[in-house]
Amino acid sequence: MNGAHEYTVGIEWSGNRGSGTSGYRDYGRQLVVRAAGKSHEIDGSADKTFHGDAERWNPEDLLVAALAQCHMLSYLHMAVRAGVVVTAYTDEAVGTMTQEGMGGRFTEVVLRPVVTVADATMVDSARAAHADAYANCFIASSVNFPVRHEPTIRVAE
Repeated sequence: MNGAHEYTVGIEWSGNRGSGTSGYRDYGRQLVVRAAGKSHEIDGSADKTFHGDAERWNPEDLLVAALAQCHMLSYLHMAVRAGVVVTAYTDEAVGTMTQEGMGGRFTEVVLRPVVTVADATMVDSARAAHADAYANCFIASSVNFPVRHEPTIRVAE
């Protein structure tokens, strides 16, 4: 499966309060994210810090979510290859962004996956599979900041 893959996403701004962008505080940051064939839209906005709607997903949330999701999917594949039976997987990922003037950048994302495996003999291989997952995660390979992993491996009861 070599070659280029394209992903088309549409966005539509819905924050015009009647006067468009006549002033910094005169417009909402609400938007909708859509993609053909997807069953749900994503309600987006700016981060609350930047006058956004805290109840909607912001680009920073989505970037951290993309890294966590990509790692999980890569990890599950690597677990199969290593003979590790994963029975549960959760993550509480944290991204750190530093604002610099009008701009800013992410300085790191820390993934904290909690992986439950079927048997105690799988713990070491389960832990090692995180490095392989990182090396094969398309999203982590595409960012210019560190993506660290602090995994916890549990054994199913």
